[in-house]
Amino acid sequence: MAAGSTATAGGAASASGCSGSTASASGAASASARSDSGDGGATAAGWRGVGARRGKSAQRQRRASAAMAARRLRAGAALARGEAAARRRDGCGPARRQRAAWHWRAAMAGRRRDGRHGEVAGAACTGAVADWRTDALVNTGLAKLGYEYVNIDDCWAESDRDYQGNFVANRQTFPSGIKALADYVHAKGLKLGIYSDAGTRTCSQKMPGSLDHEEQDVKTFSSWGIDYLKYDNCNDAGRSVMERYTKMSNAMKTYGKNIFFSLCEWGRENPATWAGSMGNSWRTTDDIADNWGSMTSRADQNDRWASYAGPGGWNDPDMLEVGNGGMSEAEYGSHFSIWALAKFHCCKPVLPYAGSSSDRVQCTLDEPADEGHTQQLGNSLGIQGKKVQSNNGLEVWAGPLSNNRKAVVLWNRQGYQATITAQWSSVGLASSTAVTARDLWAHSSFSAQGQLSASVAPHDCKMYVVTPK
Repeated sequence: MAAGSTATAGGAASASGCSGSTASASGAASASARSDSGDGGATAAGWRGVGARRGKSAQRQRRASAAMAARRLRAGAALARGEAAARRRDGCGPARRQRAAWHWRAAMAGRRRDGRHGEVAGAACTGAVADWRTDALVNTGLAKLGYEYVNIDDCWAESDRDYQGNFVANRQTFPSGIKALADYVHAKGLKLGIYSDAGTRTCSQKMPGSLDHEEQDVKTFSSWGIDYLKYDNCNDAGRSVMERYTKMSNAMKTYGKNIFFSLCEWGRENPATWAGSMGNSWRTTDDIADNWGSMTSRADQNDRWASYAGPGGWNDPDMLEVGNGGMSEAEYGSHFSIWALAKFHCCKPVLPYAGSSSDRVQCTLDEPADEGHTQQLGNSLGIQGKKVQSNNGLEVWAGPLSNNRKAVVLWNRQGYQATITAQWSSVGLASSTAVTARDLWAHSSFSAQGQLSASVAPHDCKMYVVTPK
C-alpha cells in the first residue's frame, strides 16, 4: 500500500490520450496523520526528538514537535507550491501541479514499521477524525499554504459490496457516508481523496478491490465528489500490471476526468516509463519505512527516474515519515529536504491525534523569519532535482528553479561531520557566477562565487536557494 499521495502529487504525462494544456501552479505534498507529531515543512534546523514521553514533558515535547513540524511545513509548502508547475493533461485528470494534503496512511494504528504491504488501518480512521483534520488544516493556516487534500486510505469501506455491486462506506466508522464527508471537506474549501486497489481485495484484505469494477467504482467516486484516487497493487489475481492499471485509467478518463489519479504500483515495472499516459503520479519505490536505511534507499530509487518527472507527470518516492519517531532530527531534516527537491512532499503526519480530545495537539504556526521567504521558494518549472555529486556518502543534490535560480542540498550520509562543496559546474552555473545563497532552514543569506561549501553534521543536510547576482 504505497503512498500515493497527494499533494500531494502532480500530474502525469505522456502519450495516449493525455495532451497538455497550461494551468496554475501550487503546493505539493501530503500531510498524513499519526499520533504523536508533526509534518515536515521547514524553517529552523531544530527538530528535537519526536519519541513519546510521559506526563507533562511528553505534552511539551509534542507541542514543540508540532510547532517545528508546522514551521517546516510552511516553508515546504511554499517550495512545493511554487515548484509544482502547471500543465493539465486532458483525459488524465488534474495534473497541473503537485498536490498537498493530509493522508491517512501514517495515521493508522498498528501500522507496520517495516514498510511491507499489509498494514492495517486502526481506530483513527473515522469520519469524525477526517472532519477534525479538515478543520485543523483550515484553522492552522495550512490550507492557505496549498495543503488542500484530506485523503483516506485502506479503511473506509465495508468488507463487501452491496447487492448492486457498489462500494459501501463502513457503517460504523463513516456512518454519514463518503458523500457527506466530501461535502463537508468541500465546504471548507478543501478536497477529498480516497483509496482503492487494482486487485480483488485491498492490501488490508478488509475492503473489496476495484478489479473488474473500474467503471462502476469511478462513477461512484465521481457521484460522491471525490477529488483524488490512490490506486494500490495488492491481490492482482495473476493479471498483469498493464492490464489492471489500463482498465482503471480508461475508466478515469471517461468518468473521472476531474479526479487526480495516483498509481501506486510500487515501482515494480518501472512505471515512470509508461504511467504518464495513464494518470497523474506514479510510485517509483516500494513502501517506505521510518528508518534511515529505508529513507535513503527510496531517495536513490526515485532519483533514478528524475528525468521522467515534471509538469504533467510526477514521481512518487512514497510518503514523508518526518515526525513518526524512527529517525533523528538530522535524518528527518534530510528526508524532508530531498523530498522537497524531488517535488514530492507526500503524506506527512502534520496534525497529531492520539484518539481523544485531550491528546490533540494544536499546531502553532510561526511566521517565516522574513516576508520574502515564500517568494524565495517560488518556482514555476516543476523540474525534479537530482543527485549531481557523490563522494563516498558526501553528496550534492540540485535542481533548477525559475529565473535561473538553483535549489542546492548538501547531504552528509556519513556518520561523521564533513565539509561538502557544491561546484558550480555540477549545479548548472558558470564558474564565474556570483550568487546570493539563501539557507532555507536557518533563514540566513550570504554571498558565494564558483562554489558553495559548508560543514554538515552526520546524516544532516544544508538546503539553499542560490540566486545569481
